[in-house]
Amino acid sequence: MDLAYICEWEKWPKSTHCPSGPLACTWSCRNLIAFTTDLRSDDQDLTRMIHILDTEHPWDVHSIRSEHSEAITCLEWDQSGSRLLSADADGQIKCWSMADHLANSWESPVGSVVEGDPIVALSWLHNGVKLALHVEKSGASSFGEKFSRVKFSPSLTLFGGKPMEGWIAVTVSGLVTVSLLKPSGQVLTSTESLCRLRGRVALADIAFTGGGNIVVATADGSSASPVQLYKVCVSVVNEKCRIDTELLPSLFMRCTTDLSRRDRLPAITHLKFLARDMSEQVLLCASSQTSSVVECWSLRKEGLPVNNIFQQLSPAVGDKQPTILKWRILSATNDLDRVSAVALPKLPISLTNTDLKVASDTQFYPGLGLALAFHDGSVHIVHRLSLQTMAIFYSSAAPRPIDEPALKRPRTTGPAVHFKAMQLSWTSLALVGIDNHGRLSMLRISPSMGHSLDVGLALRHLLFLLEYCMVTGYDWWDILLHVQPGMVQSLVEKLHEEYTRQKAELQQVLSTRILAMKASLCKLSPCTVTRVCDYHAKLFLIAISSTLKSLLRPHVLNTPDKSPGDRLTEICAKITDVDIDKVMINLKTEEFVLDMNTLQALQQLLQWVGDFVLYLLASLPNQGSPLRPGHSFLRDGTSLGMLRELMVVIRIWGLLKPSCLPVYTATSDTQDSMSLLFRLLTKLWICCRDEGPTSEPDEALVDECCLLPSQLLIPSLDWLPVSDGLVSRLQPKQPLRLHFGKAPALPGSSTGLQLDGLIRAPGQPKMDHLRRLHLGAYPTEACKACTRCGCVTMLKSPNKTTAVKQWEQRWIKNCLCGGLWWRMPLSYP
Repeated sequence: MDLAYICEWEKWPKSTHCPSGPLACTWSCRNLIAFTTDLRSDDQDLTRMIHILDTEHPWDVHSIRSEHSEAITCLEWDQSGSRLLSADADGQIKCWSMADHLANSWESPVGSVVEGDPIVALSWLHNGVKLALHVEKSGASSFGEKFSRVKFSPSLTLFGGKPMEGWIAVTVSGLVTVSLLKPSGQVLTSTESLCRLRGRVALADIAFTGGGNIVVATADGSSASPVQLYKVCVSVVNEKCRIDTELLPSLFMRCTTDLSRRDRLPAITHLKFLARDMSEQVLLCASSQTSSVVECWSLRKEGLPVNNIFQQLSPAVGDKQPTILKWRILSATNDLDRVSAVALPKLPISLTNTDLKVASDTQFYPGLGLALAFHDGSVHIVHRLSLQTMAIFYSSAAPRPIDEPALKRPRTTGPAVHFKAMQLSWTSLALVGIDNHGRLSMLRISPSMGHSLDVGLALRHLLFLLEYCMVTGYDWWDILLHVQPGMVQSLVEKLHEEYTRQKAELQQVLSTRILAMKASLCKLSPCTVTRVCDYHAKLFLIAISSTLKSLLRPHVLNTPDKSPGDRLTEICAKITDVDIDKVMINLKTEEFVLDMNTLQALQQLLQWVGDFVLYLLASLPNQGSPLRPGHSFLRDGTSLGMLRELMVVIRIWGLLKPSCLPVYTATSDTQDSMSLLFRLLTKLWICCRDEGPTSEPDEALVDECCLLPSQLLIPSLDWLPVSDGLVSRLQPKQPLRLHFGKAPALPGSSTGLQLDGLIRAPGQPKMDHLRRLHLGAYPTEACKACTRCGCVTMLKSPNKTTAVKQWEQRWIKNCLCGGLWWRMPLSYP
């Protein structure tokens, strides 16, 4: 467990960021972190701020003036990671969503309010999606065996069983409030008392049961009082939201029943369910000024003993022993230092005893530990059931500028720097903490938890978590923190091997996600960095191919056979003729007739296909140097087949409107560039297509490709910049010191190879990577960039034709690689 980076606020002359009273922090499944601070100006005015940052570029923080009048008490991401709830000490709840799908542009169109009643717990309603991880089956071939859907009912359903969206909150005075978002955009809100005798609720937490009910645990803050539990049922009756509550068994903490310790720990400071969807296990922490005790309790069904007389009178009673629900303590710690924050794992590993045995047999530790932060600045990872320590981190070793004089260093007598809020990532391999100075620290949690694992096993655990992210669609940044450059090659190969073992339908669904994952992995090693460009080019090629094929329409509407796109693929695969016109004759050209404006609007995309084919063929002779981008395409039959189909489509469209054809600069006027390239491309494709035997390109083909630069001008392709993010530059045992709002001069990445066209100078012309338009060195149009691959594109579409809209719909929410869009500031010379 070590520190990856630490990010702090700059000192400003008129105002300062200070940590807010109750500090809230939350981490989404797409690796966006939201946390709160108060912006204090010189005249002591407080502005409640919510900050959102992406873990790969933490300095690029986006700050929202929340317009909450009181301190923000809760922040909560939804399960898709695209909406955020915030609640304050005045009873106001706001729902924030991304404007134009930009991760640094947020708006709050809806919300709810419980006048003047501070919110102590907040949660989105459950959507009924729950996966179980089967670590013991990590060697199984199908993803369905490793990650299975668990039957789990949503909190509330619409017509047809679709889960209804909304949120539930608990207030200090013992009210529970539920707001439901109707598909029309209207909000239904209802508020009800948790029980008849309302009492103060200082701490609360919310969990969900498989049957669709909600369980709320509350405590009034005193360890002498019981921890109360309630079942809450939400329903919609006559277009109104109805809430029914019911008492469940309550419990007293064990440490307060011991007479000698009763007064030593007067307050309950933390109350949490072990997971959102496990309402049977609860974690409690009682504290004094200097020490704490943590206890883990479980709700179990126990049989009630029945007197013999009743058993003889009624044999049915004897057979079915009546049961009762009872809280039983599972484990408790000895006296610890005072706990300042708790973070629970989100990895869905179930917690029965057999599962724990499996975890120890497979030596799979992520997701088994929860994190406790103490007032002395240390962080312990303890087992979530037995509460035994698994790993320890001391923040006293935090990086400090060398030139800082000793006088400025904090004295040991004052309160130590400690985390006031913590969150574990979705794979439990990273931990973020916000300390009492408002700084953000990112900790790596080793998957081995300090145990010595052999390299093969460590790789298998990382591979298992990567597959989990691939299936769920979660972001995998926190797994990359633990990938050493030497592991990249074998991880990519094994990932591909596992992927090819899946059913064809699942492969099609995951095809783009696995390419994006391989690209992220390849950034981490200098040996594989050029393949990053190849994977992104392949993502782009798949997207163009499916968009262009979807524009084709069958000539007669009631044709029973395949769609024109499928027929095109079939004919191109069957006819291995090197003459483009002979392939065209076999196609029904009337299916390819499109509107002239549509064809003209697609010219930039068609130009890219033409340029890409020319670049690949021209780089065939020097294929011996694998450091050139595009190298892996030369042996990839599927991609070459795709390019070949597109060349045929472009040729047919060129007959309809010659100006939409790719433009080549040729040395002779009479040369037919398209048919020359198609002939060479077909010869190369025949060498490595899936159906036939693979062979090396023959001498004649290589010679012809050598002559290409003397016949056509080879274009310089605009490859994506490799990365300006952190993950490839983090060094083990050397944490980075960053500042919010100030891009760092990062040490050269470990992949610091000066490759042609990959390194960008500040004043170089920029490119719209998805529309293939030149933007100039200092674009005047507002642009957005992808947080994962650095791809840049304009926010507003310059063209309004239907075909272009269809192309843009593919990446309006996320980049083609699945990364989030981030609005770029305009740059000036």
